[in-house]
Amino acid sequence: MVTSKHTIRTYFQPAFLLCVIVLACACVVMAIVLPGIGDKQFCPLMKPLDRLDEHDLSPFEVVDKRVIDNADVVMELGTEDYIQWILEDTETESGSPVHRYMLFITYYGLPDRVPHVPEECYTGGGHQRLASDSVTFDVKGDEYEKRLDGKYLVFGSVETNSWRTGHKFPVLYFFKVNGEYANSRDEARIALNKNLFGRYSYFSKVEIVFNQDAFAPGKEEATKAAGKLLGVILPILEQAHWPDWENLNKKD
Repeated sequence: MVTSKHTIRTYFQPAFLLCVIVLACACVVMAIVLPGIGDKQFCPLMKPLDRLDEHDLSPFEVVDKRVIDNADVVMELGTEDYIQWILEDTETESGSPVHRYMLFITYYGLPDRVPHVPEECYTGGGHQRLASDSVTFDVKGDEYEKRLDGKYLVFGSVETNSWRTGHKFPVLYFFKVNGEYANSRDEARIALNKNLFGRYSYFSKVEIVFNQDAFAPGKEEATKAAGKLLGVILPILEQAHWPDWENLNKKD
């Protein structure tokens, strides 16, 4: 039979006391730190995406600016800061599979999660994913050069032979997260988690969709066309729209 004295003596063993001290310290730290993790302020764009000057996009011409009218779709998207523009590359022939395509950019200034990616959006919309791969964009513009990684996907209708010409289309995308680029949702989450204790966090998704023509470009052709567009659009986004992350954090 264990005596009460023996039981009390156990609580004063060095190992037990050390555990108590560690747990107490952990509770204090968590009580101090955890409230601040979720208390982020909204990180505004320097200029709203829909105020992007389309005249600065040469040689690309904006032929349509689409607006999502369905409130449920906007809610599912998780933001009203977006542009969904149909562009034409005026330096290509009208029959080219990379002559016309969609640029879809979304922005989240108070992110609590990374929302749906094309892998989910298009399959939920009645398409099947036919291919998925990593891709590297060689981005070159006026006094601007960058290499960044992204995702390459191919989708097709579930109701037809999706490998038939005209029934499949590629989608390429990547993220800009807290001043750095990420090639997938997992990388975007990692980038957000690096800044758990910061005052601000944001991310933006850039998506290029080749679904405006009857003929779909191959991976190399689509990637090259996307890189050409990014050489024009990324300097504009970095200089005039996305938050100036370095200066923003200097204010703290």
